[in-house]
Amino acid sequence: MKGELIFGVNPVKEALQGTRGAFNLYVQTSATDHRVEKIIRLAEERGIAVHRREKVDLTKMCASSHHQGIALEVEPFMYADFDELMASISQSGSSGFILVLDAIQDPHNLGALIRSAACAGVDGVIIPKDRACGITAAAEKTSAGAVETVPVAMVTNIAQTLETLKKLGYWVYGLDGTARQSVYGTDFSGSVALVVGSEGEGIRPLVRKQCDVVMSIPQYGGVSSLNASVAGGIALFEIARKVAKNQA
Repeated sequence: MKGELIFGVNPVKEALQGTRGAFNLYVQTSATDHRVEKIIRLAEERGIAVHRREKVDLTKMCASSHHQGIALEVEPFMYADFDELMASISQSGSSGFILVLDAIQDPHNLGALIRSAACAGVDGVIIPKDRACGITAAAEKTSAGAVETVPVAMVTNIAQTLETLKKLGYWVYGLDGTARQSVYGTDFSGSVALVVGSEGEGIRPLVRKQCDVVMSIPQYGGVSSLNASVAGGIALFEIARKVAKNQA
């Protein structure tokens, strides 16, 4: 196999509609979904070979039963260059909106956060190179193809990256369940960077020090904390709502 395998209707469709190199499309023999037929046509238009496979074979290939009857062999995921991403946002003439993920370990949480970021209008997502999950097939599947629509940059040091963002005029907001300040009582304007910490430990101390504001999401039930992707999604849309209101 030349590259890596992504699977699921939306990830495969987004990859075929984008610029990512693709080599082979694998379709379950019994697949009759109209969405799958549309994907086959997209592949044929790009001159990509289409292969029929039994469901059990696709499951083995994908190491998952959640392939929805379709998988695509693509070139390895290309991360965005951080400096180029920031330059592009600056040249757009509008305020920037960045999601920074500090050591997210679960590919499903990563994919869900990127999907929420894309829907909330984020300009880019930043993840650390070490001690964190990268863009895997599982993350792509959970993102429903969003990794093809929003740039994801991988950096060596999150704390230093936040320092750079602040020098570029960004206000850095950290999400932490222990913070007294509520996300709903926080004003957002201008260029914003939201930091979401890992599932277990949250934002690391050195990263927290770089945050201009640390805030939490009020909770009213008996569960002590929210899932990282759920908390991140709530904060992303609250920021998007307030920034849009301030710009109106």
